[in-house]
Amino acid sequence: MKVVVLGAGLMGKEAARDLAKSDNVEKVWLADLNVRQAEEFASALLSDKLDILRLDATDDVQLREVMSLGDVVINALFYTFNEKVARTAVEAGVHCVDLGGHIGGATDAVLGLSDAAEKKGVTLIPDLGVAPGMINILSGYGAGKLDRAESIRLYVGGIPVEPEPPLNYNLVFSLEGVFDHYTDPSLVIRKGKVMEVPSLSEIETIRFDGYGELEAFHTSGGTSTLSKSFPDLETLEYKTIRYKGHAEKFQLLVDLGLLDRDSDVTVGGQAVKVRDVMREQLTPKLRLGDKKDAVLLRVIVEGTKGGEKAYYEYDMITEKDPETNVTAMARATANTISIVAQMIGGGTITKRGVHPPETIVPGDAYIAEMKKRGVKIIETSSETAATV
Repeated sequence: MKVVVLGAGLMGKEAARDLAKSDNVEKVWLADLNVRQAEEFASALLSDKLDILRLDATDDVQLREVMSLGDVVINALFYTFNEKVARTAVEAGVHCVDLGGHIGGATDAVLGLSDAAEKKGVTLIPDLGVAPGMINILSGYGAGKLDRAESIRLYVGGIPVEPEPPLNYNLVFSLEGVFDHYTDPSLVIRKGKVMEVPSLSEIETIRFDGYGELEAFHTSGGTSTLSKSFPDLETLEYKTIRYKGHAEKFQLLVDLGLLDRDSDVTVGGQAVKVRDVMREQLTPKLRLGDKKDAVLLRVIVEGTKGGEKAYYEYDMITEKDPETNVTAMARATANTISIVAQMIGGGTITKRGVHPPETIVPGDAYIAEMKKRGVKIIETSSETAATV
């Protein structure tokens, strides 16, 4: 198969790396406006399969020409391009996957193209990062093993292995995105009803081997399409994992209005957005740099099976690769989107149209592929617990 990767940022480059190593991929194009960073990556990778293309994604004609080269397109551009890229994929007749973007309704817009994609004979799957993405696949896998799924609880966090005060946090994606997740409300299902709760709220203690006691709290966007895919759930919630005390510190910033999107102040006669100041001040202080990061994940699906209460739990601890220096977040995210792209191109996924990950990606095959890449997802269940 031939694959086009749009965007030579961290996730795009790591997806290209995985594709180039895969036997069933014959050609990879990595396309970006910043050709230099893409070429530097290609020079280090030294793969005959990989070619670099200059792409201005705002140029509709050029975007279609580049996308048409592949059988499958991986969209690793900023989420504001997701709808445009998806529409172009349908027009060009190529399969397409993206990293998601519920802010501004980007994923809903992609899902709205399902009929057109099905008629064109192409498959589009949005939201293929970690959260959303990996957690959706595992939720769908666990729910599919039950006769009836009643509860899905999700916990994910990208954290530094060695935390540094005062925030005990380093950036694994843009701080602007972090601000959005901390300020927008979190969608949940409680007693069968869809509702919203404030982000940074309902802090609970959670434990992972080697990391001791951490905290988890509501943030926006994590439940993704799950409330629509499983509308009969009694409980659905997503919480972000951080070191203890993190939520309280960010709650103070929220309460002071320092993360408001539209709050302006005038300094020296110049209007400045408060959030922009916070972002620019904190970003250099929170960069991961050469430090080690980890991604911690837990998905708990509960319901009934054979007339009895039953559950399936999926746990993952992934750390930065010491050999390649690839971050844990990049390993988890880029491998996920690369694997699913290859499932479409290789014929494992044959259903056409636009589908969220939880309804179309086979969980057993996905877990096996991630394990090959050194990312281990452990399943435990009421069945395995009963045999201990």
